[in-house]
Amino acid sequence: MKARIDLMHVTPGVMQAMFGLERQVRQAGFDHRLLDLVRMRASQINGCSYCLDMHSKDARANGETEQRLYGLDAWRETPYYSARERAALEWTEALTLVSETHAPDDVYERVREQFSEAELVHLTLAIVAINGWNRLNIAARTVPGDYVCSGRPVDGPPFETAVTDPSGCGPCRCGDGECTAAFGEN
Repeated sequence: MKARIDLMHVTPGVMQAMFGLERQVRQAGFDHRLLDLVRMRASQINGCSYCLDMHSKDARANGETEQRLYGLDAWRETPYYSARERAALEWTEALTLVSETHAPDDVYERVREQFSEAELVHLTLAIVAINGWNRLNIAARTVPGDYVCSGRPVDGPPFETAVTDPSGCGPCRCGDGECTAAFGEN
């Protein structure tokens, strides 16, 4: 397989704009496992193989269990997820499928029981971001399989700090190992 477009090198400004969304999401201080589930679920719905590969590796590195990852597509029928995670997953589905659901009030009310107003805005931005990443990677036909997670603790350095990833995948601009590894920049 070959990618249609090398997003990082052809459109670095677009990538930096997307990284800016991720920077803002980090300000919420969400548990990384929650964000990993949100990113995985949206990527499942959208069929983004690259993002599924990336975020399953990130989730495992952040301590997520295989059982919860395997059950994610059927989260409503499993006991593995907290009420807060369930609310986030339901909101993820409602916004990812917004042309069908129009973000119903009953879903909003369940999410608001678990998230403050500011958290909900950040959660919504996280969903917007992963849907954007999905669409970019699907359009570019970014090839899955080569992503290497940094394996660093989730409380890594801030976005502006360039670090050398211990796995050897190169410098990371966002502090979570996703940026440069995501686009093969070594």
